[in-house]
This record gives sequence, C-alpha cells and structure tokens, in this order.
Amino acid sequence: MSELAAEASPRRAPPNRVAAAGAVGNVMEWFDFAIYGYMAPFLSQIFFPSDDPLASLLAVYGAFAAGYLARPIGGMVFGHLGDTLGRKFVMIASVTVMGTCTVAIGLLPTYEQIGPLAAVLLVTLRVLQGLSVGGEYTGSTVFVAEQAPDKRRGVLTSFVVVGATGGFLLGSAVAALLTNIYSDQEMSDFIWRIPFFAGILIMIVGMIIRNTLEEVDPPAKDDVDLGPSPVLYAFKYHWRDILRVGMLAMGANAGFYILFVFAISYLTDRMHISTANAMDINTLCMVLLAMVPILSSTLSDKIGRKPVLLTATVLLIACAYPLWSLMHHQDLTLVLLGQLGFALIVGIILGVNPVTMAESVPQRVRVSVLSVGYNIPLAVFGGTAPAVSTYLIERTGDDFAPVYYLMALSTVSFIAVITLPETFRRSMHDNNAGADG
Repeated sequence: MSELAAEASPRRAPPNRVAAAGAVGNVMEWFDFAIYGYMAPFLSQIFFPSDDPLASLLAVYGAFAAGYLARPIGGMVFGHLGDTLGRKFVMIASVTVMGTCTVAIGLLPTYEQIGPLAAVLLVTLRVLQGLSVGGEYTGSTVFVAEQAPDKRRGVLTSFVVVGATGGFLLGSAVAALLTNIYSDQEMSDFIWRIPFFAGILIMIVGMIIRNTLEEVDPPAKDDVDLGPSPVLYAFKYHWRDILRVGMLAMGANAGFYILFVFAISYLTDRMHISTANAMDINTLCMVLLAMVPILSSTLSDKIGRKPVLLTATVLLIACAYPLWSLMHHQDLTLVLLGQLGFALIVGIILGVNPVTMAESVPQRVRVSVLSVGYNIPLAVFGGTAPAVSTYLIERTGDDFAPVYYLMALSTVSFIAVITLPETFRRSMHDNNAGADG
C-alpha cells in the first residue's frame, strides 16, 4: 500500500474498543427490554387492570411480544441502512431510539390516570423499541465480526452476547434489589419507574463509545447489482441463508426467554416461590450466562464453530426435561441447579451463534440477511415465548408444556447445525459465501 493510501485509510481500532462498542449498546437495549419483563407483575395491574390476574399478565406479556413482532420490520429497515450507509450508522441510530423510548415508558401516566390510552401508549413505545432492537443486535454483531482479527473473531463477537446478557443481568439485579427493599405496593405506586429512567445513562455512554470509532473495511463493492434494496436482493437470492440463520436462532433464543423471563412468573405463580427469591436465583444464573459465551466462543476459535454448536444443541434437547424437573420444586437449591444447567447450555450456543451467522453470509448483504433471518423467528418464537408458555400451561394443565415447546424448537436448530458448513476459517470479506450466493 502506498503511503498516501495508508494515510487515507482509517486505522483499525484496538480489538477491546471494538468489542466494547458492540457490547455497550446491547447492554442498554437488553436492559430496557429485560426490565419490562421483570416488572411485568406490577405493570399488568398498572396498565391492564382486570379482575382476572391471568388476563392482566397475558396482556402485559402481549405488549412484550408486540415489541418483538416489530423486530422484523426494524430488521428490514436497519438491514437496508447497514448495507448501504454502514454498520456504525445503524449502531448509533438504534441506541438513540431505544434510550428515548425507555425514558418515555418511565414517564407514562397509568390506566388510573388516563384510562385505556395508557395501555395504547405503552404498546406504541414497545413497538418503537422493537424496531430499534431489530437493528441493534445484528448490526453490532456484523460490525464487530468484520473489524475483529481473524483468530479472535469468535471471542470478540461474543461480547455482543455478553453485553446483551449483561443488560438482562443488570435488569434482573436492579429488579431483585428493588423488590427486596420495597413492598409490592410501593413498587406499583412509583418505584417501577426508576429502572426505566436509568436507561438514559447507558444510552449516553453507548453513543460516546460508538461515535469515536471509525468503520474500516466497509462492504466490498463488486459487480453485483443489489437493486433498490439489499433486503429485497437478500430475499430473492439468499433466502436459504435467511432460513438457516432463523433456524439456528430458534432453540437457544426461545429458551432464553422461557428460562429468564417467563421462569420468574412461573416460579412465583406455580411453585409459590417468593418474587425476591425467584429474582435472586435468576440473577445468579445470569452471571453464569454472561461468562459462558466467552469460553465457548474462544473454544470455537480453536476447533471450529460446528463442533461446539452441535454438542450444545444435543445437550439442550437431551437435558431440557430433567433440568425443568429440578425447577419444578419449591426447594430453592434444586431450582437453582436446574436453572444453572440451562444457563450453561444456552450460554454455549449463544456465544457461538452470532459469529457463525455473520461468517456464513456474503459481506454485501450481511446486515440484511442477519437482520431479517434473526429477527423474524425471534419475533415469532422468542418474544412470544412467555405468553405461549403461560397459555400452554393453562390450556393443558401440564407444567412441563414449555419444555416440550423448547425441545421442539431446539430440534429445528439441530437440523440447521447439521447442514452448516464450517466457517471459522472464512474471510469476512468473502462475497461468495452463503447458501445461494
């Protein structure tokens, strides 16, 4: 490279800063989403009051799912922007929208103050949050994977997952702290608003870190005409890649929401464990879930993505029933052991999935394929998992119905892993990767 070209090319940021940029936005995004789930027992009566507690809980979970149903639309919008304007633009835009909506939820008037309009406003903000998250996770995954050194690509990309898990951990910890300090009445009166106000601090930090990074090695230009939109091109020519990304995401992601969102209300309502104890158990398991992806992704950098994913997916299918059996107790030690087992297996998969998805897709449509392929199944099977689990138990009377649902979705992921080519030696600037490309 000539001296002039070297001076014109932006210098690659240190790997730790790249990882931090990918992680910090996801901390905020998923703290905001998580705190809503953890506050569900209080929000249900504040925004969806009913004589039937189950109806109120289903309504608040329905609003939770509405945010996820908006994710595919957000994925299409941000996918187009990421493959045309760049990955950095997507990361800054998504974190700004999410932070603004989170603070707005904390400021909302209640049903008692303005009637049904309160619920309408809450659902509207949830939808806007869903649009934002549709671009955040996949946009930051692609950014980090493309900027990371080849031999550390897995572990550095896993910090996107660590950030997301850390956001849920932070949400769980805050909720556990508040429910231990304040009574249920105090939580319902005002305290529930505090975690939503806190989101603005994380948003500011995320914007500062991301704005200081330069995006190097932008999508390579080639002779392929993507037409009016990379998203439409991806649907037409890379639909197999979209399908495989979605199948990979199903099992572990649905498991995440069943085990770390739904499980709290399950333990309190079905096992009659106190909210404080359920939150404490959840927080401890989230600590493990935040550490495991670093280990599993590091291993995948050494031996490949496919062996790690295949082993963990088989374990999830085989161990789901016995682990749920441990959680089907009032004994806190058994409950903790069961949820820790789930955290270990799900954490292994979540640590390797993102980099695998990024590596298996051509660079020119990478954000589009991941945003659509990841967000559609997450909307259909992930965000709805708490509501589906609640419904299945009530309809069947079987407390193990959620685990059968998890095993079925994990089987779909297993099929995807079997058909997956090994990708850990592949160049991130390969426009010939992918099932159709």
